[in-house]
Amino acid sequence: MAVIFSKTVRPQVRFLAVATGLYLLWWLGYEHGLGPDGRLDHALSVQVARAAAWGLQAFGFAASTLPTSPTLLRMAGQPAVLVGDPCNGLVLYALFAGFVLAYPDTGRRRGWFIIAGTIALYFVNVARVAVLALNHTYWYHTVDFNHHYTFTFVAYAAILGLWAWWTGSRPSGRSGYASAA
Repeated sequence: MAVIFSKTVRPQVRFLAVATGLYLLWWLGYEHGLGPDGRLDHALSVQVARAAAWGLQAFGFAASTLPTSPTLLRMAGQPAVLVGDPCNGLVLYALFAGFVLAYPDTGRRRGWFIIAGTIALYFVNVARVAVLALNHTYWYHTVDFNHHYTFTFVAYAAILGLWAWWTGSRPSGRSGYASAA
């Protein structure tokens, strides 16, 4: 195992090994702990629904959630979007953080980028839910397509953009890998 972390191992091999290990760790932790427990997913779903409602209210829309169904975003008193566990963004945050952790850099810089990137992805997800509620209210016939394709594309494009920023913004000479000449 120490060979994988050696500076003489090809960067691609190290990245794939670390990314695979982090994925397995996430999968085991989620499938055997966080997922069945459900508290983190529920809390995040509630927070995303409430933040989307607040954002819509800030723009003058009659959006709300109810204490009896806090994951249901309502528009003008009518159900619009139910923020379920698959749509609360948790998997996106884990995917983003896993890539940044697998890619070489210093700990402090990596930590700040994971925090800032996760916050950015949270706001992208909140905006996605808010726009989906508007979509349901005003153009309901396109909701299914937009939910499954357009908004999925937007979320993953945001992740790819953050990854590109991460890989392109590292100070030169601080890659964490030895030169393979």
